[in-house]
Amino acid sequence: MSAASVPPAPSRLVSLDAFRGFTIAAMLLVNNPGDWSNLYRQLGHAEWNGWTFTDWIFPFFLFIVGVAMTISLAQKSSDETDKRGVMLSLWKRAAIIFLIGLTLNLIPTFNFETLRIPGVLQRIGLCVFFAAPIVLFFSKREQWAWILSLLGLYTVLMLFVPVPDLNGVVGMGVLEPGRDFGAFVDRIFLDGHLWAKSKVWDPEGIVSTIPALVSLLFGAQVGYGLQSDLSKAEKTIWMLLAGLAALLLGQILDAGLMPINKSLWTVSYCVFMTGWALIVFAVFYWLIDANDSPVLKAQAARWLRPFTIFGMNALFIFALSGLIAKMLGAIKFQAASGAEISLKTVLYGPIKSLGMAPVNASLLFAILFTLVLFGVAWWMWRRNWFIKV
Repeated sequence: MSAASVPPAPSRLVSLDAFRGFTIAAMLLVNNPGDWSNLYRQLGHAEWNGWTFTDWIFPFFLFIVGVAMTISLAQKSSDETDKRGVMLSLWKRAAIIFLIGLTLNLIPTFNFETLRIPGVLQRIGLCVFFAAPIVLFFSKREQWAWILSLLGLYTVLMLFVPVPDLNGVVGMGVLEPGRDFGAFVDRIFLDGHLWAKSKVWDPEGIVSTIPALVSLLFGAQVGYGLQSDLSKAEKTIWMLLAGLAALLLGQILDAGLMPINKSLWTVSYCVFMTGWALIVFAVFYWLIDANDSPVLKAQAARWLRPFTIFGMNALFIFALSGLIAKMLGAIKFQAASGAEISLKTVLYGPIKSLGMAPVNASLLFAILFTLVLFGVAWWMWRRNWFIKV
């Protein structure tokens, strides 16, 4: 990683930074409650099928990566030799992102025998790795063929390939925890290195990375659209219409093909969440970049600046938040009773003692955690420090 001490280029799409920052802020809020047993429903993932606000976050990240990728690549040479160089650069970035995620999983025990190999950053890295040659060496029409083929492949694997479940019974099209095709593949290749809560399947597993890659490629198509000759107002309208169409298609797929499910990253989830990403991004785009009112633009830029600040050092804040959260649990103190308590328990104690409902105390801790990380992001922004990979 490197820290640049110069401000971003004037041509930077500020609305995309703001959207990225909104997603980072949402991630911090939902990942750091004071007490995991006291959550508002929308601040936790759906238990299995269905969705909540929290289930927006990961597909939004991948959508943003796709948009940014095609916008960035448009500024580079189309020469085939240069494309290979760009691909190697993207692969290097993907490897660094993957390794950052893997390192965070190692902390604090550094136990390689039980190290969880999958993870959020690892999946982002893999999606960038596989998306790079598709975006660089295939036309937009061919990329749509890739999108449809990948979704078709995932559907066939999940619904039509017979596999043994945890009880040794061969089933087909079973979309239950630990019994689906993806979980079967995870146990073959990642046994002992899966999500500790389940041990037999992983929400960022191998097979579900296929439709996650499509989420990134959907974002790439939006990036192409933003570079078209349409007016900014027309681009906003098209994003809103496409978003509504994706929401409708996602609901149809949910009813007729496979349910909306984040842990499996089902086809319906992939399409449905792309719809939400289009709509939310369209709002940011119109407020910051597309509307014709100088006054409204200035007001939007000012009110949404905290998101923009978050979004300009997104990967660093993401990694730092994960490190801090782990340290809050790993650092121990001895209580008066003789029992060991974590630093998080010590910090959360005064909030719990305020007398508010447990769910509100838990939320307040998450809000304060997010504000502390915003302080770090603001401090870096004031000094024009932008960490790049």
